[in-house]
Amino acid sequence: MRLHGKTALITGAARGIGLEFARAYIAEGATVALADINAEAVARAAESLGPQALAVQMDVTRQDSIEAGFASAIARMGKLDILINNAALFSAAPIVEITRADYERLFSVNVAGTLFCLQAAARHMIARGQGGRIINMASQAGRRGEGLVAVYCATKAAVISLTQSAGLDLIKHRINVNAIAPGVVDGEHWDGVDAFFARHENKVPGQKKREVGAAVPYGRMGTAQDLIGMAIFLATPESDYIVAQCFGVDGGNWMA
Repeated sequence: MRLHGKTALITGAARGIGLEFARAYIAEGATVALADINAEAVARAAESLGPQALAVQMDVTRQDSIEAGFASAIARMGKLDILINNAALFSAAPIVEITRADYERLFSVNVAGTLFCLQAAARHMIARGQGGRIINMASQAGRRGEGLVAVYCATKAAVISLTQSAGLDLIKHRINVNAIAPGVVDGEHWDGVDAFFARHENKVPGQKKREVGAAVPYGRMGTAQDLIGMAIFLATPESDYIVAQCFGVDGGNWMA
């Protein structure tokens, strides 16, 4: 078990990629705090994973909720070794239709939420003096612009930049900060994405999803399972000398 005795907090963990990360970490021996804004959903998710999982209600757009959530998780687990900043929102619109409210909503979760959860984890790790691991979830969308996805792309570019800056600042405390940049990952959120492109690109339902999957050099869309290996690797001593990097796990969509 590569994470035996380790503790982790994963945001946005009630479902999807966050829940699969929690499941994989527990299988590797970690105790995991699943954090999510949806208290009922995260409680069900933690219960489904057994005694090594605990639920934490957390709204990453509120500083008091972040502080209370981290304090609760650390008190119950005794320490925090690993943070995965996974909570995020997606939105899409032509440039002339972007609203300030949507812009602020995405930046509040995807950027500010990442920064201030990172900060909360780093403060604990520094005080404890045993180092730690912080893994931010970026995206291939942060590597380039996309005509209909400007705000989301901008938030993920900011996550990559935050990863670089925090990684350089925190490594002196032996806190390794790195990021994972998935490509197109299949999941329930893609129903909404596909519907958006059906409207704006005059496609039939399901067409966009088939097209993006076929365009991946690997030959298909990714899954949460495809991301687990990197999430585990970045939490282990094998990645000690990796600092402030963003790793594409995208089937070859983007060559960094």
